[in-house]
Amino acid sequence: MRALLLEPDPKWLAERRRLGQDRFDEVWDGVLHVVPSPSAPHQRFESELEAVFRQVAMPQGFEVFHNLDLLDRRKGENNYRQPDIAVVSPSDVMHRGIDGHAELVVEILSPNDESREKLDFYAMCRIPEYWIVDPITSAIEVYVLVGDGYELVKPDAGGVIVAPRFDLRLSVVDGPKLRVTWPDGHTEI
Repeated sequence: MRALLLEPDPKWLAERRRLGQDRFDEVWDGVLHVVPSPSAPHQRFESELEAVFRQVAMPQGFEVFHNLDLLDRRKGENNYRQPDIAVVSPSDVMHRGIDGHAELVVEILSPNDESREKLDFYAMCRIPEYWIVDPITSAIEVYVLVGDGYELVKPDAGGVIVAPRFDLRLSVVDGPKLRVTWPDGHTEI
């Protein structure tokens, strides 16, 4: 179950962080969102997709993180989200988390989560590509930043979605599984 706490005391938040009790916390414009830990299917899907990004993005000089806070550069500790996966330039990584920008973020759906409500935040952070994935059905939505907002990438006639940032082809195949194809390989998750 998710919980919200309006205007939490910054000292209390710092203590939660010091004690490691903030593992999945997010702060949305000063409101604390306490999120339950992800399910086994969620974690399994996340792990396999993260392995794909390690193969595709790391050779290009990027780092791949899971569950690391992405902080709004203007508001810092008072406004951050925690994407399930983030592909980041090493220059945007600091001890506390990601400093306001990533190349791509992925949110893996959980019951009653807020993945779609994060679109505006990620657009404000100028993240070029944002994915929302259902770990049960493997359905995927890929959004690309156009101007100040996101546009949903439509699948082609064969049901393939082209995710442009890392030149990936995505489609749902029997299982259901998510087929991910890149210039040097492919996998099914």
